[in-house]
Amino acid sequence: MKIIQVKDYKQMSQKAAEYIIEKVCANPRIKLGLATGGTPIGTYQNLIIDHKKNGTSYHQVTTFNLDEYIGIAAENKNSYRYFMNTQLFNHINIKQVNTHIPRGDIKNVHEECNTFEDLIAELGGIDLQILGIGSNGHIGFNEPSTPFSSKTHIVNLTESTIQANARYFKKLEDVPKKAITMGISTIMKSKEILLLVSGENKRDAITQLLTQGINESFPASVLKNHPYVTMIADEAAVAGLKVHCY
Repeated sequence: MKIIQVKDYKQMSQKAAEYIIEKVCANPRIKLGLATGGTPIGTYQNLIIDHKKNGTSYHQVTTFNLDEYIGIAAENKNSYRYFMNTQLFNHINIKQVNTHIPRGDIKNVHEECNTFEDLIAELGGIDLQILGIGSNGHIGFNEPSTPFSSKTHIVNLTESTIQANARYFKKLEDVPKKAITMGISTIMKSKEILLLVSGENKRDAITQLLTQGINESFPASVLKNHPYVTMIADEAAVAGLKVHCY
């Protein structure tokens, strides 16, 4: 795992955007795996600024998002489809038809899992997957004890994840309890992974990732088995850790 240490969230976002832009310019047909939540927002803002200033094109880019809540319509302001549209897609020249997010508001969510998994395979897999990490080590919505062999599936969100997501909802009771998430084996099939980490609240998770073994009780530990992982982490996230940084 290659570790790039930066000063703060702003620098992490800038560095991550530069990394993605370089990949897009090198391969205009790149297939990107995208994440939601607070961590990548700054990165997406930098992609938008670059697109408007430098004209980096996403016209041929295809994207796959990690997850979506079950029971929330795409138009709902708390859906991840709405998040991606407002935070990125609506501000760059990507084709909406090339942006793929699981649908959590349909009857047969099990079929939707299979359809999403099959689509990733049909289009040749993900070239660069962007990831964050949860305080309990989850990647996507793959909570502790998720089998490393899992494909896109339905997950019951843990209480810690529900609490972490509550800030986006009016009431705790409004936070969905289930989601569709890209499976761990699907994530691991990505050709390259970019892990974004910021803040003191992620320090314990990063400490465990870097110092402990590989175990399904801590999903992010599987990343140690991937040959091409780059982690961009700010000082607050890795303070006190002895890591070899680039």
